Amino acid sequence: MKCTMVEVIKTGLLDTIQDFGRSKFMSYGVPISGVMDRYSAGLANSILGNDKNAAVIECVGFGPRLKFLQGSVICITGADMSATLNSKPIKNNTVITVKLGDELAFGALIYGCRSYVSVFGGFQTETVMESRSMFKPVTSNFRLQKGDLIPISEVNIATQVSYSSIKVNATHFETTVLEVIKGPEFDNLSQQAQVALFENDFVISNSSNRMAYQFENRIENTLAPIITSLVLPGTVQLTPSGSLIVLMRDCQTTGGYPRIFQLTETAINMLSQKFLGHMIRFKCKN
Repeated sequence: MKCTMVEVIKTGLLDTIQDFGRSKFMSYGVPISGVMDRYSAGLANSILGNDKNAAVIECVGFGPRLKFLQGSVICITGADMSATLNSKPIKNNTVITVKLGDELAFGALIYGCRSYVSVFGGFQTETVMESRSMFKPVTSNFRLQKGDLIPISEVNIATQVSYSSIKVNATHFETTVLEVIKGPEFDNLSQQAQVALFENDFVISNSSNRMAYQFENRIENTLAPIITSLVLPGTVQLTPSGSLIVLMRDCQTTGGYPRIFQLTETAINMLSQKFLGHMIRFKCKN
């Protein structure tokens, strides 16, 4: 299949190429990486009829300005960042036809934290360890840069293409309750600490990123460190100081802090759409 390019005219806060990551290499200490919000990224690809693992652009806070050097079709999902095509507003979760020379840009953040741009056939960047996901030092770059030319597949936009009709889950961005499963060390916590974990609201701190989310609140911790053990995206660790760390897609593969919770996949996706100052609460999955 022939390729053409999308040019990065201007970068956003943090723009990366991501797919669903490289889970087969955890035994070598390689993080899974991949899109933070698999629900929104999968939706973008489904609407275009792509494989759910097709590479997308993940934007955080505000997005880039992109110029298309060939016609194609795109879809934007996730956070609403006031997307425009040639300065005219366009909607999320909709198939958009782009032509040679068209420019996609983003403005004010309306809701959410992370937005996803999919293109027909997916972005065709280099595959490393069976994934196109950017993660330094696995890939040469960890973010898109001004002037980058991103390969995409050529498509005849005049050809009839069948697209999926997807209903968006509105609660994905609105909920403040995250479902968890009790972790291996949860039962070793004091009764007071166990109650506090489910009764308190936790405020997201400015230390949160693709590796982990942290919170301003602290709880009593009387647990001793554990032998370094397996951790995954969604593992909630409790530090000696009583801080909670929720590991996210770029997290390490082992850790020595007690693992008190494991977020469900849905909860990881929802948390990835929260940012500094947002409050969440944990709920034990039945």
